[in-house]
Amino acid sequence: MQTEGSYDLATGAGLIACPRCDALHLERELQPGETARCIRCGGVLASPRAGAFTRIIALSFTSLVLMLGAVFFPFLEISRMGFGNQTSLFGVAMAFSHGALIPLTVALLATIVGLPMLRAILLVYTLSPLSRGRRPFAHAVPAFRLSEKLRPWSMAEIFVIGTAVALVKVGGLATISFGPAFWAFCALILVNAASNAFTSSATIWDAIEDAGMATDGREIITDLRR
Repeated sequence: MQTEGSYDLATGAGLIACPRCDALHLERELQPGETARCIRCGGVLASPRAGAFTRIIALSFTSLVLMLGAVFFPFLEISRMGFGNQTSLFGVAMAFSHGALIPLTVALLATIVGLPMLRAILLVYTLSPLSRGRRPFAHAVPAFRLSEKLRPWSMAEIFVIGTAVALVKVGGLATISFGPAFWAFCALILVNAASNAFTSSATIWDAIEDAGMATDGREIITDLRR
């Protein structure tokens, strides 16, 4: 990072924008464990932690495994008067994969499964070389930028809450039991929360910049402002 008090007016290098209120601050080198907060709103600007990249990679692999289990294992079972049926998320999606309902299947799998898995893969792609002190891969900058854009859309908790609300309405009509996929989704929520806690966008951009991926501060500062 730039030395405190040093910045380029032409490119904005040496400045960091608060992601909440857009207040500009001078960058300075932070030690592991230190936290930089916005002087206006108190939002976290950067929070480097020792081994954070390795933890994020491990959590990303964990989320991929949990997502695969959540898709193909039984999600829930409904039984009444001796008759029962269980289904998985993949089975539900395939039930709508005919005729005019094909777009619904694609949208279901893309929003619930595709986006979280894509974001986890992008984080692994970006951070794997950085965690070992190596130069990032060629497309690390656009990969991490895309992963940040996908962050608001990776919301497994919304799906679980929606499912719980729907089950409340049918709970009096039949006996409902949750399968392993439901609990995998619940674990996925905790894993994503832990990953977001360890992910500091400013720290990752600085690591990419320090590795020589940007020739000047223009691209990095632009990404921080986004």
